[in-house]
Amino acid sequence: MHRIAVLDDYQSVAADFSDWSRLPEPAEVVEFHDWVGDPDALVARLQPFDVVVAMRERTRFPREVLERLPNLKLLVTTGMRNKAIDVAAAQERGITVCGTGSKETSTAEMTWALILATLRNIPREDAVMRAGGWQQTIGGDLADGTLGVVGLGRMGSQVARIGAAFGMDVVAWSQNLTDERAAEVGARRVEKDELFATADVVTIHLLWSKRTRGIITADDLGLMKHTAVFVNTSRGPIVDEAALIDVLRDGRIAGAGIDVYDQEPLPRDHPLRELRRAVLTPHLGYVTRGGYEIYYRDAVEDVAAWMTGDPIRVLE
Repeated sequence: MHRIAVLDDYQSVAADFSDWSRLPEPAEVVEFHDWVGDPDALVARLQPFDVVVAMRERTRFPREVLERLPNLKLLVTTGMRNKAIDVAAAQERGITVCGTGSKETSTAEMTWALILATLRNIPREDAVMRAGGWQQTIGGDLADGTLGVVGLGRMGSQVARIGAAFGMDVVAWSQNLTDERAAEVGARRVEKDELFATADVVTIHLLWSKRTRGIITADDLGLMKHTAVFVNTSRGPIVDEAALIDVLRDGRIAGAGIDVYDQEPLPRDHPLRELRRAVLTPHLGYVTRGGYEIYYRDAVEDVAAWMTGDPIRVLE
């Protein structure tokens, strides 16, 4: 009998979205609802399993972990890209790595939820209302403001189009962005320093890679207007987190909406948790009913196809 581990089921919903009865061979499925970061503890937990289903990049599978899992034959990740898995090391060990489809709009929607919540101080006003108070802050405006989109790929393009619908002037920058590509989504390409200096909202939509790690620097954040807000739904390490904490703590920007962090889950004593100017969400960009339906449906399909000797959605 196959043993299947479903990892990081934080909300205890994996069983609701999965139909493991569709598998062609008998299997025991175990859902884990907590996160294990220690490599030794992770290896000890996963030793008995020949199939692991990983939710996005919550758990890391570097070479040194994969080499200690001799029973592992199939590793499924939700989505078709996972920087936390050493795919080359898996292939060397004969471990098949498969991905799934995903909901294409969830993160863009989450971005705008954070933009609006941060710009209009919604969490702070909600807390004031529940404490018996009334009107404590003054929000910003979107119409006639400037939206700065860092990274104009699939996600950034969606965010840019929504910004235009709000009546914003949309500017964009990335290392390889062209004027023509920016114009396709109603944006105007500018240099990085101009974007940070002029935007009322700066939002990050770059892929996480060695080239983009730390690409948003203290100097960039220092250029922002004191009335501007900063939003990151991409990946935490793209931004100098210490510098972001500094500008928030000093009141040099109006606020930040943050969904991604250098370390996830975010430690309980992390300084971001203490900053009222920060609207914090626990990496919810992809966490929707529609997204989970696709992830777990495709994960079951991946395992079933692998059992029949014809794996699908294989990552190279």
